[in-house]
Amino acid sequence: MIKDNAHSGHLGHPGPLGRKEPLDRTNCTDRVNRIAHRQLNLATARQLTRAGVTPGTRVGRARPGGPWQRLLPRVYLLQTGPPDARQRALSAVLYAADPDADPLAGTTAALTGGAALALLGVRDAPPDPHHVLVPAPRRVSAVRGVRPVATSRWPATLTVCGIPSTRPVRAAADFAARAQDPYLVRSVLANVVQAGWCHPQDLRAELRAARVLNRPATRAAAAELVAGVRSIAEGHARDALARTDLPPPLWNARLYTPDGSFLASPDAYWPDEGVALEIDSAEYHYTRDSWHATLHRRLRLEAHGVLVASATPSMVRTTPAEVVDALRTLLTLASTRPHPPTAHARGHAQLELPL
Repeated sequence: MIKDNAHSGHLGHPGPLGRKEPLDRTNCTDRVNRIAHRQLNLATARQLTRAGVTPGTRVGRARPGGPWQRLLPRVYLLQTGPPDARQRALSAVLYAADPDADPLAGTTAALTGGAALALLGVRDAPPDPHHVLVPAPRRVSAVRGVRPVATSRWPATLTVCGIPSTRPVRAAADFAARAQDPYLVRSVLANVVQAGWCHPQDLRAELRAARVLNRPATRAAAAELVAGVRSIAEGHARDALARTDLPPPLWNARLYTPDGSFLASPDAYWPDEGVALEIDSAEYHYTRDSWHATLHRRLRLEAHGVLVASATPSMVRTTPAEVVDALRTLLTLASTRPHPPTAHARGHAQLELPL
């Protein structure tokens, strides 16, 4: 739901054109107020002209110290306070949209890439620069912080926090197509899937359609996600295990008790031996309740015969040999115990890597 911004320099009363408006300009003030209310206190030059604001008035009010600000070519912020993250994102869309179209319709411009994922709260997604899709063959020049991208594959769009955006699966593919840091690509794609914004198979299909699976980092990240890996820490664990002779585990398998009740979903699980690896980050255990929930989950696993090895993401990254040694010991112990675990993995197919 879109909420009105509360800034120290909001339009205020009686309107953005001044305290004492001539009677014949009241309608102009109302039109500008409606635009500002709908577009997070932003307006394009074309919209202001159609509302009755003359070019001279527009330029004058956007001078240093004036009540308006010119954020981008043809885009104005109708307040004195600095723009917030949503306003900066929407200003990029307003700049790239067709001047004769409704910029909020998502038909001529839509935020994509890391900026669109950052709006959704995807961890590690970079909010800048603002990549904005425009339908080909239309071309829009890049300006400070805005990177228009012409595409012949116009996607379905949605509105996020008042900003027309591509769907997460397309935003992730557009991000992967332009990101240069392999670690960041791996992390962002994993976080998109882990947060539930798209299915790994759908993401892989979108990456294929965008022709970015030929990039090694993207191809490796997509293969991990399809195989069940859901985080960068799990990816590091998979890398460490791939260099050993240990059998491949199931990643994020759902375990059930004999009566069909859901038990847990450990990061990695060896079903034949009943051994699990749990990678727990300290940031998820700031509260007493979350720490107790983790311990309770581990007790349930152990009560059903599952041997659990615990590690933090930093341990997996910096001392992977110690994690592997602990798993090797548990797998050896599990092979000699007389009673198998009572937990069963269901609905999960083991996929070999690389795909």
